[in-house]
Amino acid sequence: MSADGVRTRQLAELFREEIVALRRALHQVPEYDLDLPKTQQLILDALEGLPLEITLGKELSSVTAVLRGGAGPGPVVLLRGDMDALPVTERTAVPFASQHPGMMHACGHDLHVAGLVGAAKVLSALKDELPGDVVFMFQPGEETSGGAPIMIREGVLDAAGRRADAAYGLHVGSSSQPLGMWSSRPGSFMAAADQLHVRVIGAGTHGSTPYRGKDPIPVLCEIVTALQTMITRQFDVFDPVVLTVGRIAGGTKENIIPDDAFFDATVRTFSEAARAKVQEVSIQLVESLAAAHGLQVEAEYQVGYPVTVNDEAEYDFARATIVDVFGPDRFRERPNPRCGAEDFSYILQEVPGVYLNLSACASPDPDAAADNHSPLANFDDSVLPDGAALLAELAVRRLTR
Repeated sequence: MSADGVRTRQLAELFREEIVALRRALHQVPEYDLDLPKTQQLILDALEGLPLEITLGKELSSVTAVLRGGAGPGPVVLLRGDMDALPVTERTAVPFASQHPGMMHACGHDLHVAGLVGAAKVLSALKDELPGDVVFMFQPGEETSGGAPIMIREGVLDAAGRRADAAYGLHVGSSSQPLGMWSSRPGSFMAAADQLHVRVIGAGTHGSTPYRGKDPIPVLCEIVTALQTMITRQFDVFDPVVLTVGRIAGGTKENIIPDDAFFDATVRTFSEAARAKVQEVSIQLVESLAAAHGLQVEAEYQVGYPVTVNDEAEYDFARATIVDVFGPDRFRERPNPRCGAEDFSYILQEVPGVYLNLSACASPDPDAAADNHSPLANFDDSVLPDGAALLAELAVRRLTR
């Protein structure tokens, strides 16, 4: 391990109690979407006294903090942590459980915030030695509206007065990997997430005389099945597409044929080529099948978060840093991308960088543990100093590279 790696880990350990306490305070007041006043205030309180230039978001409760390196000006590194919770009723029974009914930090964003605050504390202690600036991006709305593009529009990438040269973020997991394990991969790391909304319009009648109307339900079912066949026959298995119908509805009673029926689907892709193609051919298929049965259809393909793509050079740099600081046994390269989506993808479209995973699994059996977004998701905050240390170390090394 390099001397820098030892130092950042030692500094992060000094702040362990503070950032664990912050995480647990955040966990008790989960807030949703873009307006997170309690979360924002806890962040501001935690950053108080640090040599930071702080600005607040206009359209959302974001916090942007800039640390000016004493040996600069030089490169700019951006570190990001998302702030928002989920509309999930917590069932973990931890002593610091959510006090907001129906809301929970079920995806670990409370750890992301606390880890980023820890990195700010570590780097502030090293301020005089830094040959550049660091931007700390505390972002609402990852789970919902996409807070990242709003913060980009409000200038987070240029908060230091010049464009960020690299960006790093990390996400904790509550299952699948042993506690403390880092993982990522070069290139496509997480999927694009789009939505397909379809309404088949028929003509209602009595269920005993279907020939007197136009039944939308069997047509809708045929479309759902045909979409799955389309995926397997029109798309390369090595550039996968996942289309899942998560909601389907129509009718009010068993003996009434309704006027219409609808479904909503999520579509996950891992390349812009596959994404563009599925948008075109899915709408084409839906409209053609409805027309073949003499029914009308309203179909909307709604574009969501893009593919999260790790820059290969930045990935190699981050992996080498993790191995140097924590040892080779603490890193696993993922063989395949993940089907989840992330609005950090918008940052990586503008700035080369890398997104990393850190396991905060509190169970001795990661495969049996509740996953992120579960009301039983349980995160072990003992990994917080490691998360803070790595973010700080990435910044230190990238500024001096």
